[in-house]
Amino acid sequence: MTVVSLPDRAVLSVAGPEAEHFLQNILTVDLDGVAAGEAWPGALLSPQGKILFDFLVSRDGADGFLVDCRADAADDLVRRLTLYRLRAKVTIEKRDQWLVAASWDDDSTGTLDRRFKNAAVRRHYGEVPPATGERADWDRLRIASAVAEIGPDYAPGEAFPHDVLLDQLGGIGFRKGCYVGQEVVSRMQHRGTARRRLLIAAGEAPLPASGAELSAGGRALGQLGTVVGREGLAIARLDRVKDALDAGLPIVAGGVPVGLSIPGWATFGFPSSAAGAAEEA
Repeated sequence: MTVVSLPDRAVLSVAGPEAEHFLQNILTVDLDGVAAGEAWPGALLSPQGKILFDFLVSRDGADGFLVDCRADAADDLVRRLTLYRLRAKVTIEKRDQWLVAASWDDDSTGTLDRRFKNAAVRRHYGEVPPATGERADWDRLRIASAVAEIGPDYAPGEAFPHDVLLDQLGGIGFRKGCYVGQEVVSRMQHRGTARRRLLIAAGEAPLPASGAELSAGGRALGQLGTVVGREGLAIARLDRVKDALDAGLPIVAGGVPVGLSIPGWATFGFPSSAAGAAEEA
């Protein structure tokens, strides 16, 4: 079993008789599908549909939920949730002393991280198993599985849920009622206007750091996210990548030739004809 400590994560508790109704009305994830022992991806959006906070949500007893988020955003998320609470019978607090870890490879304990399609990855909260791996091991797993996170892969307020594959990973409830930013997300889904997508990057040499621009023929395509050696994640315009591939133009980042691929489990593809594609909403 590989265990990696995640000191940059924090855990919030949202509990009370109205906790589920409260969260269901503001988060992207459909809590009806969150079973005990599972952690599902979700986000809190701006009214314009951009991701302000991303996290994992899991059940905590009969009337509670745990929200696993970036540690440096935890206090801001508590404040934002408190603004939405109004008179709801809900308590919102940060579990200050709780540690967070991830494990994979033959582990049967912990909370199953449902973002991963090709590996059984589990989250551990509070008292966690001793680490047996390094942070780079976790980043490689995320890259191979096309799992993006705010911070290394995109900044708050810069990405739509579709950009980072929340629609592919069960992080958006398309059949539930309204939530903050729902109209924009629903429109992108039904009109098929998601132009930017998370892709897996493979460099011919070690890739430059996160944030480096991807380009082809002098045209910007997107930028790199998490990078470990020659492997990385990238958010890029599918139509522009297709144009470059059709024209035989090398795609580069910091002078390094890069191959970009769609995760094998994804249900989207490159457009059949990228030329003249409309700009995203």
